[in-house]
Amino acid sequence: MNSAIRFILNGEDVTLGDFSPTDTLLDHLRLTRRLTGTKEGCAEGDCGACTVLVGRLTETGLRYEGVNACIRLVGSMHGTHVVTIEHLAASDGTLHPVQQAMVDCHGSQCGFCTPGFVMSLYGLWLSNENPSRAEIESALQGNLCRCTGYEPIVKAAEQVAKARPSSLFDPLERDRTEIMAKLWSIRSAMETIVIEKDGARSIIPASLEAFAETLSNEPQATIVAGATDVGLWVTKQMRKLDPVIFINHLPELQTITVEPNSITIGAGVSYSEAHGFLEAVIPAFGVLIDRIGGQQVRNAGTIGGNIANGSPIGDTPPPLIALGSQLTLRSHSGRRTMPLESYFLDYGKQDRMAGEFVEKISVPRPPENAHFAVYKISKRRDEDISALCGAFNLMIDLDGHVENIRIAFGGMAATPKRATHVEQALIGKPWRWDMIAAAREAFDQDYQPLTDWRASAEYRSLTAKNLLTRFFLETAGAPAQLQRFEMEEA
Repeated sequence: MNSAIRFILNGEDVTLGDFSPTDTLLDHLRLTRRLTGTKEGCAEGDCGACTVLVGRLTETGLRYEGVNACIRLVGSMHGTHVVTIEHLAASDGTLHPVQQAMVDCHGSQCGFCTPGFVMSLYGLWLSNENPSRAEIESALQGNLCRCTGYEPIVKAAEQVAKARPSSLFDPLERDRTEIMAKLWSIRSAMETIVIEKDGARSIIPASLEAFAETLSNEPQATIVAGATDVGLWVTKQMRKLDPVIFINHLPELQTITVEPNSITIGAGVSYSEAHGFLEAVIPAFGVLIDRIGGQQVRNAGTIGGNIANGSPIGDTPPPLIALGSQLTLRSHSGRRTMPLESYFLDYGKQDRMAGEFVEKISVPRPPENAHFAVYKISKRRDEDISALCGAFNLMIDLDGHVENIRIAFGGMAATPKRATHVEQALIGKPWRWDMIAAAREAFDQDYQPLTDWRASAEYRSLTAKNLLTRFFLETAGAPAQLQRFEMEEA
């Protein structure tokens, strides 16, 4: 058993054994390392001023991703390469091409947000030699600018993509082989790490088996993967967590298996990693992932974490339930599998026994003739929190009748939940306007939504009904019904 984590910070090898489980990477950078180029803005992963790159080993090599240092916890840094804005310029002070493009295109005014923008653009520059306008905008979703505006920043991204200097100039390209060797060395020497400070413990298990054993002994521990939720417990609610088990380094939880009839996703797979696989098989799911937070949130947040925390407004459970997904829970004594919809029991309560954790989820491939759609309703397009999210999975027989339909919503009840009364009102019936109009009323039997700061109960109820109508119009393709619906709504 070890008592220190190891990682690389810019060009320095770091061994760190003096931190609390709730210490953030941002505070470590600014207060301990005095790397003050990384800024603190919102402290909740929204503004992007704290963006840094984190490099980690994957099956395809060394991968760098932008993350929010304000909600990333220090304990999750083991075996990674952390890169801050200070590492980009050459030793003689020559700016990195990404930095120079921001100067040339007048992409900065007050400058507070600039380091975060530069790091997001740098991550794009490393991974995409010729990004489209849409890809540039997606890379900047998690960065807010209040004075310059985005056009000159987008132009900077376009400019730097046209003229790429020798890779010897760029520190990450130049030193890639050396960095990979160091990270492999850290991984190969992995032992379970336990660090205690001020009476609180950080635990970094050596393997999945060690994680299961640790959780069996510490069933009340907080499990942290991407910390896009837990990080806010720390920065906004000032919670004291003890112990915390960090699992983002475990390769056993980061696998994606594509089979003829399903896709199995490990609980530690991030939204960004899952995106391409899901989009290829279930395009609507890919569109939903594009709308979950900014790129930094998608790089860190995990689908398993979105399920495990049991939030009634999580974005991925409704489509996963509508698709009929199966959840596998793991413990020190074995595994058990259940339909995902059975996992959510009540607000803040899930069917997870002491010592169990989410290991993986199996997502069935919809048949080729199935109609699947998911709709997220939120104030902003890339809002982290939605007012509600609805998913529809429909099979129609050759006679035009509903053979089967699964409908699930988040944000409408204490848990993500199927609309079983609506489903029963439609199954076996013709997929027609008059059937939809009748089924809309069944929503009141399935949900009694609450009013909160996101939306009123009346708004949620009406919106859910309208999403059913939208799904019908998109699948039926009937202009006459659409005109009638618009007239009734008016």
